[in-house]
Amino acid sequence: MTFQAKPLRLATSDAGFDAALKARLHWSAETDSQVEDAVTKILADVRKRGDAAVLDYTHRFDGLSVVGMDQLELKPAELKAAFEGLPDKQRVALQFAAQRVRSYHEAQKKASGESWSYRDSDGSLLGQKVTPLDRVGIYVPGGKAAYPSSVLMNAIPAHVAGVGEIIMVVPTPRGEKNPLVLAAAHVAGVSRAFTVGGAQAVAALAYGTETVPRVDKITGPGNAYVASAKRRVFGQVGIDMIAGPSEILVLADGSTPAEWVAMDLFSQAEHDELAQSILLCPDPYYIDAVQGAIYRLLNEMPRAEIIAKSLNGRGALIHTRSMEEACEISNRIAPEHLEIASTEPHRWEPLLRHAGAIFLGGFTSESLGDYCAGPNHVLPTSTTARFSSPLGVYDFQKRSSIIEVSEAGANQLGVIAAELAYGEGLQAHARAAEMRLKK
Repeated sequence: MTFQAKPLRLATSDAGFDAALKARLHWSAETDSQVEDAVTKILADVRKRGDAAVLDYTHRFDGLSVVGMDQLELKPAELKAAFEGLPDKQRVALQFAAQRVRSYHEAQKKASGESWSYRDSDGSLLGQKVTPLDRVGIYVPGGKAAYPSSVLMNAIPAHVAGVGEIIMVVPTPRGEKNPLVLAAAHVAGVSRAFTVGGAQAVAALAYGTETVPRVDKITGPGNAYVASAKRRVFGQVGIDMIAGPSEILVLADGSTPAEWVAMDLFSQAEHDELAQSILLCPDPYYIDAVQGAIYRLLNEMPRAEIIAKSLNGRGALIHTRSMEEACEISNRIAPEHLEIASTEPHRWEPLLRHAGAIFLGGFTSESLGDYCAGPNHVLPTSTTARFSSPLGVYDFQKRSSIIEVSEAGANQLGVIAAELAYGEGLQAHARAAEMRLKK
């Protein structure tokens, strides 16, 4: 069976361009009411019955007939055995990727993750104390999607941040354990791992059960049930983000081989039918060449049907008046992945304000960032790159303000604080400051 993909062709000079682009970008994050109802029931049940509820739902949804939670916990020896049992090439690739990810996040920690303080002229000490979270949970997709890279990208920055315990949950439908996922957990320093998935796994991490410890924050992608559960437990625990479909936007000046760009568009489209792949380019003949490459290469792909549905339903090839205009439209879209397929990527990068990750130059495929370049691949989607950032060390740390006021400082600041407190009608605040004034 063959498939055809023809992304929507647009031009910024078209009269209805803005409306057409808006319609193409639209994606509803609203969760189906049946999903919401099911998740509400699962969360309440796990909170009430703990391990027993987790076992029931794991049996129902994953087909695992086990009698105790000890059968759902992956012991460190099993993770190590999975690592040692990998083919040599996979083991080397996993270790190489893990080291790149660790090096990047160690540099990130040094740049922004250290405590600091200073003394002002009156001797008062002011600063900020940075401390890691005690315990975090990472959700790793299983079943149809098994992503060892997600283990590295979630566990390693937590480990670098100094998190005390990293608890991994991963569904294993019908008991199918992916050895690369288990090996990645070993390499990344996961403390404990459970073969539990879905909303019940999120509930167990958020509330704690007799066996699964309660965590302070939950990170990692999942299906609609997982996303709904994360949204509902936020406040009980922290979460990283509610992720939408994957996105790639390519800014091209026509210098990169069209086949490369077509495959980069495929690399996101193959995730699922709702993934979005967009090309912005001022050269209409190059856009024709990319469309031709899409026709030629599509049916070589094992996931051709998914790619075709994604490109036909949400893809776009957009002719712009200039590269400058392409950058402006990119800022409007605020994509998850942004490639600058140009011989002058550093010329255009300063014009780009909103993106989860920026890939500079024709040799920098987005897929390198997904696996082994070093920066995190957990990125904001659905225009949220306008106000949020990639997952990083800072997501596994918290900050406490440090204030030590000297006697001289109390005399100076106390007068100011009392005046403002009286203005707000908070007399106790004012008196607390005034009591410390030198008589």
